[in-house]
Amino acid sequence: QVLLVESGGGLVQPGGSQRLSCVASGRIFRIDDMRWYRQAPGKERELVATITSGGRTNYADPVKGRFTISRDNAKNTMYLQMNSLKPEDTAVYYCNAAIATMRFFSSSDYWGQGTQVTVSS
Repeated sequence: QVLLVESGGGLVQPGGSQRLSCVASGRIFRIDDMRWYRQAPGKERELVATITSGGRTNYADPVKGRFTISRDNAKNTMYLQMNSLKPEDTAVYYCNAAIATMRFFSSSDYWGQGTQVTVSS
């Protein structure tokens, strides 16, 4: 019923920039918090950034000052602008959103399939 699709991953050099997008589609009545997670090889998935429906943001310490999360509610789309990328940012990045599919329904968590970001020279 609901699909999240990430795009924008790829190979980037250290110090470079990359912009990820996540589009939600399907039966959507309301989108609450949206988040970006990442998972590096051999590590647990970690929360990178959160944005509320009202636009409040929060970031994990390793990305503060370098990453910017944003959303376009009219397009059901979330973005992650990543600057000053480091090799340790290499990971699969996942989109997560709390979505209600009907009026008066509580929201449920949905996940995208992930997009690979590789920071390497």
